[in-house]
Amino acid sequence: MITGSAARTLAAGQLCRVHIHDVTTGVTTEVHTSRTVLFEAPNWTAAGDLILNGEGVLWRLPADASAPPQPIPLDGVPELNNDHVLDPRGASVFVSANDGHIYHAPLRGGTARRVTHEDRMHFLHGVSPDGGTLAYVGIEQQRWDAGTLWVIGRDGGTSTPLTGAGGPDDGPEYSPDGAWIYFNTERFAAVPGHAQIARIRPDGTGLAQLTADERVNWFPHLSPDGSRAVYLSYPAGTRGHPADLPVELRLVEGDAWGTPRTVVALPGGQGTVNVNSWAPDSRRFAYVDYPMDAVPAGSSRAPRAAG
Repeated sequence: MITGSAARTLAAGQLCRVHIHDVTTGVTTEVHTSRTVLFEAPNWTAAGDLILNGEGVLWRLPADASAPPQPIPLDGVPELNNDHVLDPRGASVFVSANDGHIYHAPLRGGTARRVTHEDRMHFLHGVSPDGGTLAYVGIEQQRWDAGTLWVIGRDGGTSTPLTGAGGPDDGPEYSPDGAWIYFNTERFAAVPGHAQIARIRPDGTGLAQLTADERVNWFPHLSPDGSRAVYLSYPAGTRGHPADLPVELRLVEGDAWGTPRTVVALPGGQGTVNVNSWAPDSRRFAYVDYPMDAVPAGSSRAPRAAG
């Protein structure tokens, strides 16, 4: 474990389990269980690896469970948080660090380059399909209750705001065609904390609410072919995106945001699907849960599938 780390850790008796859910068959497969490292936020590479955060560093885990997770050695970057997005242009990844800045790093390991230099905290969630623009949540003056959306070029420079006062906003992610940025927001809430899914054009126009229910909805992720989306749904009354709650992963087919379907119910929240974890085939996605009831080694028990 990293000395002096701010990274999350497992509680006594808690497990971290990495799963893959196939939305066409409804089958969930457990690909890794850890009693020591709290893994978070899988991405899924074209080569078939899951990229996760754990103990403040990146890890690589084959999605077919053919090998255990291995850390990706990076130089020139502080301890990482769980916001990381693959670079569409090649074998690299954009990561957010606990110093509040975004870095660009090779997936094979090596030296990372700092992208952002402005005086705010930057939490990356989206990269445009052409790889040229990053979408992030900006936090000014430690105002965690007032995050807004920004975009910046892949090489840095000056950021452009997409939203202003009225949030908070979080989780901005581009649609596969680049026409929209999907995110969660409290802009439509009658009570604090009641986040719902929305979208906005990359130029800041066309803001539209997509979900409107009693639950608290976070982190929309569209499949690579744009045919479906999955998002994290918290119990009503939740504030923020905490860990260790009974949450649901809800599936949207096409653009039918008014009729989502719960596909998995699990213990989790923070770390479960903070970033896009769809497979390149748009049929499967990866996620992480954190049960407190220890499962015996070798058990095939999986989280409860819904429906």
